[in-house]
Amino acid sequence: MNEAKLVHVEGREIRITHPDKVLFPDISMTKWDWILHLTHLAPWILPYARDRYLTTIRWPDGVGSESFYQKNIPSHAPDWVTSVQSGNVRYILLQDTPTLIWLANLACLEYHLSFDTASFPDQPTEIVFDIDPSVEGFERVMETALLTREALLELGLDGVVKTSGATGLQIYVPIRQGYRFEQTRRISRFLAEYLAGQRPDLITLERKVKKRGEKVYFDYLQHWRGKSLIAPYSTRARPGAPVSTPLRWSELKPSLTPQAFTLNTIHQRLTSIQDPFRAVTDPDHRFNLDDILDFLDRKQKD
Repeated sequence: MNEAKLVHVEGREIRITHPDKVLFPDISMTKWDWILHLTHLAPWILPYARDRYLTTIRWPDGVGSESFYQKNIPSHAPDWVTSVQSGNVRYILLQDTPTLIWLANLACLEYHLSFDTASFPDQPTEIVFDIDPSVEGFERVMETALLTREALLELGLDGVVKTSGATGLQIYVPIRQGYRFEQTRRISRFLAEYLAGQRPDLITLERKVKKRGEKVYFDYLQHWRGKSLIAPYSTRARPGAPVSTPLRWSELKPSLTPQAFTLNTIHQRLTSIQDPFRAVTDPDHRFNLDDILDFLDRKQKD
């Protein structure tokens, strides 16, 4: 039996097709199981996702099958799904749980979000660094993330770290409204070049994988208009159903592995700790970049 199911979420009726289809074969997780997980994760996904341009990646036949990106809202979307035009794309805005569940029915296994919002386009809400290993292993990634935090603290900043849901870590530094991508790029490039200069044995800014050797790639270029990054608490279409999970800095220890954070473990975690990502979505917890930009201006003149 694989009959469609009708569900009612916050006053919306959503038809779940092929609920018994297996989306994560290695753990035998069906679409219905996965949708139940997402329903429970919605209160943690939505605070950051709302009002951001959404890009999804769909796997109609599950992990291991063919996939495709979707930016434009489908023509068959219900009229209650919010969308907004930006350039040549009409993006979905992930505003509520019904929209999340409707997208889940389309087998959107990954949710990637812009760095700015539809209300304030071209004004990033944070500076973001994406830290990825070039070879297998997580300890060098953690070391790079901790060095990054030390440098941020010296600049009077701080950030929240989360797993990418794959093999890396990502750091979010919440900033006050009004800065442009060109301004945040100046700061992120300065920090990236400083870290690579301090630890050339560990960190590289080289984009080509074959030229990185065993060094950790410090990606500051992904943070830009029109680009996106995996949403906090989004699943990744990988074996085990991993989840991009915000962490406490104290958790970055040798025993930590990104494989520990999956759909089957995330709910217990969220009942036992306060969400670390609240520091990013808190409007009263945002850093002023003026002094750093003034410093960079003086440095450029010298």
